[in-house]
Amino acid sequence: MKILDCTLRDGGYYTNWDFSEELTEVYFNSVNSLPVNYLEIGYRSNPKDEYLGAYFYCPESLMKKVKDKSKSKLAIMLNEKDVNPNEAKQLLEACIGLIDMVRIAVNPINFDRSLKLAEKIKTMGFEVGFNVMYMSNWKHQSSFIQNIGFVNGLADYFYMVDSYGSVFPNDVRESYDLVRSRSNVKIGFHGHNNMELALINSFTALECGAEIIDATITGMGRGAGNLKTELLLTALNVKNELRVNFNALSEVVDQFEDLQKDFKWGTNLPYMVSGGNSLPQKDVMEWISKRYFSFNSIIRALQNKKEGKKDNQELRFFSPQKYYKNAIIIGGGPSALNHHEAIKEFTNKFGTNLCIIHASSKNSASYSDINNIDHYFCLVGSEGYRLEKVFNSAKNFRHTCILPPFPRKMGTYIPSAVVNSTYELTKSVIDYPLNDTHTILALQTALELKVEQVYLVGYDGYPKESITSKEHELFIENQLIFNSVKNKLNVMSILPTLYEMDSRSVYSFLI
Repeated sequence: MKILDCTLRDGGYYTNWDFSEELTEVYFNSVNSLPVNYLEIGYRSNPKDEYLGAYFYCPESLMKKVKDKSKSKLAIMLNEKDVNPNEAKQLLEACIGLIDMVRIAVNPINFDRSLKLAEKIKTMGFEVGFNVMYMSNWKHQSSFIQNIGFVNGLADYFYMVDSYGSVFPNDVRESYDLVRSRSNVKIGFHGHNNMELALINSFTALECGAEIIDATITGMGRGAGNLKTELLLTALNVKNELRVNFNALSEVVDQFEDLQKDFKWGTNLPYMVSGGNSLPQKDVMEWISKRYFSFNSIIRALQNKKEGKKDNQELRFFSPQKYYKNAIIIGGGPSALNHHEAIKEFTNKFGTNLCIIHASSKNSASYSDINNIDHYFCLVGSEGYRLEKVFNSAKNFRHTCILPPFPRKMGTYIPSAVVNSTYELTKSVIDYPLNDTHTILALQTALELKVEQVYLVGYDGYPKESITSKEHELFIENQLIFNSVKNKLNVMSILPTLYEMDSRSVYSFLI
Protein backbone atom coordinates (compact mmCIF):
# COMPACT_ATOMS: atom_id res chain seq x y z
CA MET A 1 0.00 0.00 0.00
CA LYS A 2 0.98 3.62 -0.47
CA ILE A 3 0.57 6.68 1.78
CA LEU A 4 -0.37 10.14 0.54
CA ASP A 5 0.15 12.98 3.00
CA CYS A 6 -2.10 15.96 2.19
CA THR A 7 -1.32 18.18 5.19
CA LEU A 8 -0.60 21.34 3.22
CA ARG A 9 -3.66 20.99 1.02
CA ASP A 10 -6.26 19.92 3.60
CA GLY A 11 -4.65 21.85 6.45
CA GLY A 12 -4.88 25.04 4.42
CA TYR A 13 -8.54 25.36 5.40
CA TYR A 14 -7.26 26.60 8.76
CA THR A 15 -4.40 28.83 7.62
CA ASN A 16 -5.84 30.17 4.34
CA TRP A 17 -3.14 28.05 2.69
CA ASP A 18 -0.34 30.13 4.20
CA PHE A 19 2.48 28.18 5.85
CA SER A 20 5.71 29.67 7.12
CA GLU A 21 9.07 28.85 5.53
CA GLU A 22 10.28 27.48 8.88
CA LEU A 23 7.33 25.08 9.14
CA THR A 24 7.52 23.79 5.57
CA GLU A 25 11.30 23.36 5.84
CA VAL A 26 10.83 20.99 8.77
CA TYR A 27 7.88 19.32 7.04
CA PHE A 28 9.71 18.48 3.81
CA ASN A 29 12.94 17.46 5.55
CA SER A 30 11.10 15.18 7.98
CA VAL A 31 8.83 13.56 5.41
CA ASN A 32 11.89 12.77 3.28
CA SER A 33 12.89 10.36 6.06
CA LEU A 34 9.45 8.76 6.30
CA PRO A 35 7.73 6.05 4.19
CA VAL A 36 5.37 8.54 2.55
CA ASN A 37 4.92 8.00 -1.19
CA TYR A 38 3.03 11.14 -2.23
CA LEU A 39 2.79 14.68 -0.91
CA GLU A 40 -0.26 16.64 -1.96
CA ILE A 41 0.99 20.19 -1.60
CA GLY A 42 -2.16 22.18 -2.32
CA TYR A 43 -4.75 23.21 -4.85
CA ARG A 44 -4.19 24.54 -8.33
CA SER A 45 -6.99 27.08 -8.70
CA ASN A 46 -8.49 29.81 -10.82
CA PRO A 47 -8.36 33.27 -9.16
CA LYS A 48 -10.95 34.03 -6.47
CA ASP A 49 -12.10 37.37 -5.06
CA GLU A 50 -10.57 36.86 -1.62
CA TYR A 51 -7.15 36.32 -0.14
CA LEU A 52 -5.99 32.71 -0.25
CA GLY A 53 -2.35 31.76 0.22
CA ALA A 54 0.38 30.25 -1.92
CA TYR A 55 -0.64 26.62 -1.38
CA PHE A 56 -4.14 27.33 -2.71
CA TYR A 57 -2.71 28.39 -6.07
CA CYS A 58 0.66 26.56 -6.14
CA PRO A 59 2.40 28.97 -8.52
CA GLU A 60 5.23 27.54 -10.60
CA SER A 61 7.91 29.08 -8.38
CA LEU A 62 6.46 27.31 -5.33
CA MET A 63 6.21 23.97 -7.12
CA LYS A 64 9.86 24.24 -8.18
CA LYS A 65 10.94 24.90 -4.57
CA VAL A 66 8.97 21.92 -3.32
CA LYS A 67 10.30 19.70 -6.11
CA ASP A 68 13.85 20.54 -5.04
CA LYS A 69 13.13 19.77 -1.38
CA SER A 70 10.94 16.69 -1.57
CA LYS A 71 11.86 13.09 -2.36
CA SER A 72 8.22 11.99 -2.56
CA LYS A 73 6.03 12.11 -5.62
CA LEU A 74 4.04 15.35 -5.67
CA ALA A 75 0.31 15.84 -6.14
CA ILE A 76 -2.00 18.81 -6.44
CA MET A 77 -5.79 18.92 -6.36
CA LEU A 78 -8.34 20.53 -8.64
CA ASN A 79 -11.78 21.32 -7.27
CA GLU A 80 -14.01 20.07 -10.09
CA LYS A 81 -16.80 22.55 -9.40
CA ASP A 82 -14.40 25.46 -10.03
CA VAL A 83 -12.53 24.13 -13.08
CA ASN A 84 -13.94 23.81 -16.57
CA PRO A 85 -12.29 21.04 -18.67
CA ASN A 86 -11.28 23.72 -21.18
CA GLU A 87 -9.25 25.44 -18.43
CA ALA A 88 -7.23 22.35 -17.54
CA LYS A 89 -4.44 22.94 -20.05
CA GLN A 90 -3.84 26.52 -18.92
CA LEU A 91 -3.94 25.58 -15.24
CA LEU A 92 -1.70 22.54 -15.50
CA GLU A 93 0.93 23.37 -18.13
CA ALA A 94 3.23 24.84 -15.49
CA CYS A 95 2.90 21.59 -13.48
CA ILE A 96 4.43 19.38 -16.15
CA GLY A 97 7.71 17.94 -14.89
CA LEU A 98 7.01 19.16 -11.36
CA ILE A 99 3.79 17.40 -10.36
CA ASP A 100 3.23 13.65 -10.67
CA MET A 101 -0.47 13.29 -9.86
CA VAL A 102 -3.47 15.57 -10.26
CA ARG A 103 -6.42 14.67 -8.08
CA ILE A 104 -9.95 15.87 -8.72
CA ALA A 105 -12.31 16.64 -5.83
CA VAL A 106 -15.65 15.39 -7.17
CA ASN A 107 -19.20 15.70 -5.95
CA PRO A 108 -20.86 12.46 -7.15
CA ILE A 109 -23.69 14.43 -8.76
CA ASN A 110 -21.05 15.95 -11.06
CA PHE A 111 -19.25 12.69 -11.76
CA ASP A 112 -20.00 12.75 -15.51
CA ARG A 113 -18.51 16.23 -15.76
CA SER A 114 -15.38 15.16 -13.89
CA LEU A 115 -14.71 12.43 -16.44
CA LYS A 116 -14.24 15.05 -19.13
CA LEU A 117 -11.84 16.97 -16.89
CA ALA A 118 -9.90 13.79 -16.15
CA GLU A 119 -9.51 13.05 -19.87
CA LYS A 120 -7.83 16.44 -20.36
CA ILE A 121 -5.51 15.82 -17.41
CA LYS A 122 -4.56 12.35 -18.57
CA THR A 123 -3.55 13.56 -22.03
CA MET A 124 -1.02 15.88 -20.35
CA GLY A 125 0.84 12.93 -18.85
CA PHE A 126 -0.24 13.14 -15.19
CA GLU A 127 -1.42 10.35 -12.94
CA VAL A 128 -5.09 10.99 -12.19
CA GLY A 129 -6.90 10.53 -8.90
CA PHE A 130 -10.67 10.79 -8.39
CA ASN A 131 -11.53 11.91 -4.83
CA VAL A 132 -15.26 11.20 -4.84
CA MET A 133 -16.82 12.94 -1.86
CA TYR A 134 -19.86 12.28 0.35
CA MET A 135 -19.26 8.55 0.49
CA SER A 136 -22.05 8.06 3.04
CA ASN A 137 -24.58 9.31 0.46
CA TRP A 138 -23.37 7.32 -2.56
CA LYS A 139 -26.21 4.83 -2.35
CA HIS A 140 -28.64 7.64 -3.23
CA GLN A 141 -26.69 8.61 -6.37
CA SER A 142 -27.83 6.02 -8.93
CA SER A 143 -26.39 7.86 -11.94
CA PHE A 144 -22.96 8.01 -10.29
CA ILE A 145 -23.05 4.31 -9.41
CA GLN A 146 -23.96 3.32 -12.95
CA ASN A 147 -21.07 5.33 -14.40
CA ILE A 148 -18.24 4.31 -12.05
CA GLY A 149 -16.87 1.98 -14.70
CA PHE A 150 -15.92 4.89 -16.97
CA VAL A 151 -12.86 5.49 -14.78
CA ASN A 152 -11.24 2.31 -16.12
CA GLY A 153 -8.16 3.26 -18.09
CA LEU A 154 -8.60 6.87 -17.04
CA ALA A 155 -7.97 6.97 -13.28
CA ASP A 156 -4.88 5.73 -11.48
CA TYR A 157 -6.65 5.92 -8.14
CA PHE A 158 -10.32 6.08 -7.16
CA TYR A 159 -10.74 7.44 -3.64
CA MET A 160 -13.61 6.77 -1.30
CA VAL A 161 -13.89 10.06 0.61
CA ASP A 162 -15.72 10.07 3.94
CA SER A 163 -16.49 13.80 3.76
CA TYR A 164 -18.67 13.88 6.86
CA GLY A 165 -16.55 11.54 8.97
CA SER A 166 -19.71 9.51 9.37
CA VAL A 167 -19.04 6.00 8.01
CA PHE A 168 -18.35 2.82 9.96
CA PRO A 169 -16.16 -0.12 8.91
CA ASN A 170 -19.09 -2.04 7.38
CA ASP A 171 -19.92 1.03 5.27
CA VAL A 172 -16.33 1.02 4.02
CA ARG A 173 -16.65 -2.63 2.99
CA GLU A 174 -19.92 -1.98 1.15
CA SER A 175 -18.51 1.04 -0.68
CA TYR A 176 -15.33 -0.82 -1.60
CA ASP A 177 -17.34 -3.74 -3.00
CA LEU A 178 -19.53 -1.29 -4.91
CA VAL A 179 -16.56 0.33 -6.64
CA ARG A 180 -14.73 -2.96 -7.21
CA SER A 181 -17.77 -4.56 -8.80
CA ARG A 182 -17.87 -1.81 -11.41
CA SER A 183 -14.22 -0.99 -12.07
CA ASN A 184 -10.69 -2.38 -12.03
CA VAL A 185 -9.02 0.84 -10.88
CA LYS A 186 -6.86 1.03 -7.74
CA ILE A 187 -8.94 2.18 -4.77
CA GLY A 188 -7.94 4.58 -2.01
CA PHE A 189 -9.51 5.93 1.18
CA HIS A 190 -9.63 9.45 2.63
CA GLY A 191 -11.17 9.47 6.10
CA HIS A 192 -12.30 12.40 8.20
CA ASN A 193 -12.16 11.94 11.93
CA ASN A 194 -15.44 13.34 13.29
CA MET A 195 -16.30 10.04 14.97
CA GLU A 196 -12.63 9.11 15.56
CA LEU A 197 -13.04 6.23 13.13
CA ALA A 198 -10.51 7.36 10.52
CA LEU A 199 -7.88 4.79 11.58
CA ILE A 200 -10.14 1.74 11.80
CA ASN A 201 -11.90 2.75 8.56
CA SER A 202 -8.54 3.11 6.81
CA PHE A 203 -7.40 -0.32 7.98
CA THR A 204 -10.74 -1.76 6.91
CA ALA A 205 -10.20 -0.28 3.45
CA LEU A 206 -6.72 -1.85 3.36
CA GLU A 207 -8.11 -5.25 4.40
CA CYS A 208 -10.62 -4.98 1.54
CA GLY A 209 -7.79 -4.33 -0.91
CA ALA A 210 -7.34 -0.55 -1.00
CA GLU A 211 -3.89 0.44 -2.22
CA ILE A 212 -3.47 4.03 -1.02
CA ILE A 213 -4.45 5.91 2.17
CA ASP A 214 -4.58 9.65 2.83
CA ALA A 215 -3.40 11.17 6.11
CA THR A 216 -2.17 14.48 7.52
CA ILE A 217 0.31 15.45 10.22
CA THR A 218 -1.57 15.74 13.56
CA GLY A 219 -4.76 15.16 11.54
CA MET A 220 -4.71 18.78 10.35
CA GLY A 221 -7.58 19.22 7.93
CA ARG A 222 -10.91 20.78 7.29
CA GLY A 223 -13.30 20.69 10.22
CA ALA A 224 -12.63 17.72 12.51
CA GLY A 225 -9.56 16.82 10.49
CA ASN A 226 -8.24 13.58 9.06
CA LEU A 227 -6.41 10.40 9.92
CA LYS A 228 -3.16 11.39 11.63
CA THR A 229 -0.09 10.49 9.59
CA GLU A 230 1.85 9.74 12.78
CA LEU A 231 -0.92 7.41 13.99
CA LEU A 232 -1.08 5.56 10.66
CA LEU A 233 2.70 5.13 10.57
CA THR A 234 2.84 3.97 14.18
CA ALA A 235 0.05 1.44 13.61
CA LEU A 236 1.74 0.14 10.45
CA ASN A 237 5.02 -0.09 12.34
CA VAL A 238 3.40 -2.27 15.00
CA LYS A 239 1.08 -4.26 12.74
CA ASN A 240 3.18 -4.67 9.59
CA GLU A 241 6.69 -3.89 10.89
CA LEU A 242 6.91 -0.86 8.59
CA ARG A 243 10.22 0.91 9.26
CA VAL A 244 9.58 4.41 10.61
CA ASN A 245 12.10 7.09 11.56
CA PHE A 246 10.39 8.21 14.75
CA ASN A 247 12.89 11.01 15.36
CA ALA A 248 11.95 12.63 12.05
CA LEU A 249 8.26 11.98 12.73
CA SER A 250 8.49 13.54 16.18
CA GLU A 251 10.17 16.66 14.82
CA VAL A 252 7.43 17.44 12.30
CA VAL A 253 4.64 16.54 14.73
CA ASP A 254 6.05 19.00 17.27
CA GLN A 255 5.88 21.79 14.69
CA PHE A 256 2.26 21.14 13.79
CA GLU A 257 1.19 20.65 17.39
CA ASP A 258 2.38 24.21 18.05
CA LEU A 259 0.20 25.36 15.14
CA GLN A 260 -2.71 23.32 16.45
CA LYS A 261 -2.70 25.34 19.68
CA ASP A 262 -3.70 28.41 17.64
CA PHE A 263 -6.20 26.84 15.23
CA LYS A 264 -7.57 24.00 17.39
CA TRP A 265 -8.43 21.51 14.67
CA GLY A 266 -9.64 18.07 15.69
CA THR A 267 -12.94 16.54 16.63
CA ASN A 268 -15.31 17.65 19.38
CA LEU A 269 -18.97 17.16 20.23
CA PRO A 270 -20.45 19.32 17.42
CA TYR A 271 -18.22 17.62 14.84
CA MET A 272 -19.27 14.23 16.23
CA VAL A 273 -22.95 15.18 15.87
CA SER A 274 -22.44 16.51 12.33
CA GLY A 275 -20.51 13.36 11.41
CA GLY A 276 -22.99 10.96 12.98
CA ASN A 277 -25.81 12.56 11.01
CA SER A 278 -23.91 13.14 7.73
CA LEU A 279 -24.29 16.91 8.02
CA PRO A 280 -21.80 19.29 6.35
CA GLN A 281 -19.01 20.32 8.71
CA LYS A 282 -18.31 23.57 6.84
CA ASP A 283 -20.86 25.41 9.02
CA VAL A 284 -19.50 23.81 12.19
CA MET A 285 -15.97 24.92 11.30
CA GLU A 286 -17.23 28.48 10.77
CA TRP A 287 -19.23 28.50 14.00
CA ILE A 288 -16.36 27.15 16.08
CA SER A 289 -13.38 28.97 14.56
CA LYS A 290 -14.88 32.37 13.73
CA ARG A 291 -17.84 32.82 16.07
CA TYR A 292 -18.27 32.51 19.82
CA PHE A 293 -21.11 30.02 19.65
CA SER A 294 -21.28 27.41 22.38
CA PHE A 295 -21.44 23.70 21.71
CA ASN A 296 -25.07 23.72 22.92
CA SER A 297 -26.00 26.28 20.26
CA ILE A 298 -24.14 24.45 17.51
CA ILE A 299 -25.73 21.11 18.35
CA ARG A 300 -29.19 22.70 18.41
CA ALA A 301 -28.51 24.21 14.97
CA LEU A 302 -27.38 20.82 13.67
CA GLN A 303 -30.50 19.13 15.06
CA ASN A 304 -32.71 21.74 13.39
CA LYS A 305 -30.88 21.17 10.09
CA LYS A 306 -31.28 17.41 10.42
CA GLU A 307 -35.03 17.78 11.03
CA GLY A 308 -35.40 20.37 8.26
CA LYS A 309 -36.51 23.11 10.64
CA LYS A 310 -35.82 26.81 10.18
CA ASP A 311 -35.84 27.19 13.96
CA ASN A 312 -37.22 25.22 16.87
CA GLN A 313 -39.26 28.02 18.45
CA GLU A 314 -41.19 31.11 17.39
CA LEU A 315 -42.02 33.91 19.84
CA ARG A 316 -44.22 36.94 20.30
CA PHE A 317 -42.97 40.13 18.70
CA PHE A 318 -41.38 42.75 20.92
CA SER A 319 -43.72 45.74 21.21
CA PRO A 320 -42.39 48.10 23.91
CA GLN A 321 -44.87 49.62 26.33
CA LYS A 322 -42.28 52.10 27.56
CA TYR A 323 -39.53 54.17 25.97
CA TYR A 324 -36.28 55.65 27.31
CA LYS A 325 -34.04 58.50 26.31
CA ASN A 326 -30.88 56.78 27.61
CA ALA A 327 -29.56 53.24 27.78
CA ILE A 328 -26.50 51.53 29.21
CA ILE A 329 -25.40 48.54 27.13
CA ILE A 330 -23.28 46.14 29.15
CA GLY A 331 -20.92 43.85 27.27
CA GLY A 332 -18.74 40.98 28.45
CA GLY A 333 -15.44 42.83 28.92
CA PRO A 334 -13.72 42.81 32.32
CA SER A 335 -14.06 46.60 32.74
CA ALA A 336 -17.81 46.14 33.38
CA LEU A 337 -16.90 44.06 36.40
CA ASN A 338 -13.96 46.18 37.54
CA HIS A 339 -15.96 49.42 37.55
CA HIS A 340 -19.45 48.16 38.40
CA GLU A 341 -19.78 50.30 41.53
CA ALA A 342 -19.12 53.47 39.51
CA ILE A 343 -21.62 52.39 36.84
CA LYS A 344 -24.27 51.77 39.49
CA GLU A 345 -23.64 55.25 40.92
CA PHE A 346 -23.88 56.62 37.38
CA THR A 347 -27.36 55.11 36.92
CA ASN A 348 -28.66 57.25 39.81
CA LYS A 349 -28.26 60.35 37.61
CA PHE A 350 -31.14 59.39 35.31
CA GLY A 351 -34.08 58.28 37.40
CA THR A 352 -36.52 56.25 35.27
CA ASN A 353 -35.37 57.76 31.97
CA LEU A 354 -32.75 55.00 31.63
CA CYS A 355 -32.73 51.28 30.91
CA ILE A 356 -29.97 48.70 31.05
CA ILE A 357 -29.46 46.37 28.09
CA HIS A 358 -27.27 43.34 28.73
CA ALA A 359 -25.62 42.39 25.44
CA SER A 360 -24.20 39.44 27.36
CA SER A 361 -25.23 37.98 30.70
CA LYS A 362 -21.58 37.48 31.61
CA ASN A 363 -21.32 40.50 33.93
CA SER A 364 -24.99 40.82 34.82
CA ALA A 365 -24.63 39.40 38.35
CA SER A 366 -22.76 42.57 39.33
CA TYR A 367 -25.79 44.65 38.34
CA SER A 368 -28.58 42.39 39.60
CA ASP A 369 -29.21 44.56 42.67
CA ILE A 370 -30.24 47.59 40.56
CA ASN A 371 -33.97 47.20 41.06
CA ASN A 372 -35.25 50.66 40.19
CA ILE A 373 -34.28 50.44 36.49
CA ASP A 374 -35.67 48.22 33.73
CA HIS A 375 -33.29 45.52 32.44
CA TYR A 376 -33.36 43.89 29.00
CA PHE A 377 -31.35 40.75 28.30
CA CYS A 378 -30.20 39.82 24.80
CA LEU A 379 -30.36 36.07 24.25
CA VAL A 380 -28.10 35.01 21.40
CA GLY A 381 -27.18 31.37 20.82
CA SER A 382 -27.05 29.62 24.21
CA GLU A 383 -27.08 32.81 26.26
CA GLY A 384 -30.16 31.40 27.97
CA TYR A 385 -28.00 28.78 29.68
CA ARG A 386 -25.72 31.49 31.04
CA LEU A 387 -28.78 33.42 32.25
CA GLU A 388 -29.94 30.39 34.20
CA LYS A 389 -26.59 30.14 35.96
CA VAL A 390 -26.48 33.83 36.83
CA PHE A 391 -30.05 33.92 38.13
CA ASN A 392 -30.19 30.47 39.75
CA SER A 393 -32.30 28.76 37.06
CA ALA A 394 -33.91 32.17 36.40
CA LYS A 395 -36.61 31.45 39.00
CA ASN A 396 -36.41 34.97 40.42
CA PHE A 397 -35.96 36.68 37.06
CA ARG A 398 -38.17 39.78 36.69
CA HIS A 399 -36.80 41.33 33.53
CA THR A 400 -37.38 41.18 29.75
CA CYS A 401 -35.50 38.99 27.28
CA ILE A 402 -35.04 39.85 23.61
CA LEU A 403 -34.09 37.49 20.80
CA PRO A 404 -33.13 38.13 17.16
CA PRO A 405 -35.80 37.81 14.47
CA PHE A 406 -37.09 34.38 13.48
CA PRO A 407 -35.56 32.13 12.19
CA ARG A 408 -32.41 32.12 14.29
CA LYS A 409 -29.46 30.34 12.71
CA MET A 410 -28.39 28.70 15.96
CA GLY A 411 -31.91 27.75 17.02
CA THR A 412 -33.54 28.96 20.20
CA TYR A 413 -33.10 28.12 23.86
CA ILE A 414 -35.16 29.99 26.48
CA PRO A 415 -35.19 29.09 30.18
CA SER A 416 -38.70 27.91 31.05
CA ALA A 417 -38.90 30.44 33.89
CA VAL A 418 -38.58 33.42 31.50
CA VAL A 419 -40.68 32.30 28.52
CA ASN A 420 -43.54 34.63 29.45
CA SER A 421 -41.23 37.65 29.46
CA THR A 422 -39.34 36.81 26.27
CA TYR A 423 -39.91 38.36 22.83
CA GLU A 424 -38.31 38.37 19.39
CA LEU A 425 -37.61 41.36 17.16
CA THR A 426 -39.58 41.58 13.92
CA LYS A 427 -36.57 42.62 11.84
CA SER A 428 -33.24 44.38 12.08
CA VAL A 429 -32.96 47.90 10.72
CA ILE A 430 -29.20 48.02 11.22
CA ASP A 431 -27.39 47.73 7.89
CA TYR A 432 -25.15 44.77 8.65
CA PRO A 433 -25.12 41.23 7.16
CA LEU A 434 -25.64 39.51 10.52
CA ASN A 435 -28.57 40.07 12.86
CA ASP A 436 -27.71 37.54 15.56
CA THR A 437 -24.64 39.00 17.22
CA HIS A 438 -24.74 40.26 20.80
CA THR A 439 -23.87 43.79 19.73
CA ILE A 440 -26.41 43.97 16.89
CA LEU A 441 -29.18 42.70 19.15
CA ALA A 442 -28.33 45.14 21.95
CA LEU A 443 -28.24 48.15 19.62
CA GLN A 444 -31.39 47.03 17.82
CA THR A 445 -33.14 46.74 21.19
CA ALA A 446 -32.07 50.30 22.00
CA LEU A 447 -33.58 51.47 18.72
CA GLU A 448 -36.85 49.66 19.46
CA LEU A 449 -36.94 51.45 22.82
CA LYS A 450 -36.40 54.80 21.01
CA VAL A 451 -33.18 55.44 22.90
CA GLU A 452 -31.23 58.51 21.83
CA GLN A 453 -28.02 58.12 23.88
CA VAL A 454 -26.24 54.79 24.46
CA TYR A 455 -23.51 54.45 27.07
CA LEU A 456 -21.30 51.43 26.41
CA VAL A 457 -19.84 49.44 29.30
CA GLY A 458 -17.65 46.35 28.99
CA TYR A 459 -16.67 46.83 25.35
CA ASP A 460 -12.96 46.83 26.09
CA GLY A 461 -11.63 45.52 22.76
CA TYR A 462 -8.56 43.29 22.74
CA PRO A 463 -4.91 44.25 23.38
CA LYS A 464 -2.87 43.85 20.19
CA GLU A 465 -0.08 41.96 21.90
CA SER A 466 -2.35 39.09 22.96
CA ILE A 467 -5.20 39.06 20.45
CA THR A 468 -6.20 35.79 18.80
CA SER A 469 -7.45 35.57 15.22
CA LYS A 470 -10.98 34.93 16.50
CA GLU A 471 -10.86 37.96 18.80
CA HIS A 472 -9.46 40.05 15.96
CA GLU A 473 -12.44 39.14 13.75
CA LEU A 474 -14.87 39.93 16.55
CA PHE A 475 -13.16 43.27 17.16
CA ILE A 476 -13.47 44.23 13.48
CA GLU A 477 -17.07 43.07 13.40
CA ASN A 478 -18.04 45.18 16.41
CA GLN A 479 -16.24 48.20 15.01
CA LEU A 480 -18.16 47.90 11.73
CA ILE A 481 -21.42 47.58 13.66
CA PHE A 482 -20.69 50.70 15.73
CA ASN A 483 -19.86 52.59 12.56
CA SER A 484 -23.11 51.48 10.93
CA VAL A 485 -25.34 52.96 13.67
CA LYS A 486 -23.73 56.41 13.87
CA ASN A 487 -26.63 58.03 12.03
CA LYS A 488 -29.21 56.26 14.20
CA LEU A 489 -27.82 56.38 17.73
CA ASN A 490 -25.37 58.41 19.77
CA VAL A 491 -22.97 55.81 21.15
CA MET A 492 -20.35 56.63 23.79
CA SER A 493 -18.06 54.37 25.79
CA ILE A 494 -17.75 55.40 29.43
CA LEU A 495 -15.15 52.77 30.34
CA PRO A 496 -11.74 52.04 28.76
CA THR A 497 -12.10 50.83 25.16
CA LEU A 498 -9.94 50.14 22.13
CA TYR A 499 -12.83 50.76 19.76
CA GLU A 500 -12.81 53.98 17.76
CA MET A 501 -15.79 55.93 19.08
CA ASP A 502 -16.77 58.82 21.31
CA SER A 503 -15.45 58.17 24.79
CA ARG A 504 -15.69 59.72 28.23
CA SER A 505 -14.89 58.47 31.70
CA VAL A 506 -17.77 57.36 33.90
CA TYR A 507 -15.98 59.08 36.77
CA SER A 508 -16.29 62.45 35.04
CA PHE A 509 -20.05 62.15 35.46
CA LEU A 510 -19.73 61.58 39.17
CA ILE A 511 -17.98 64.78 40.21
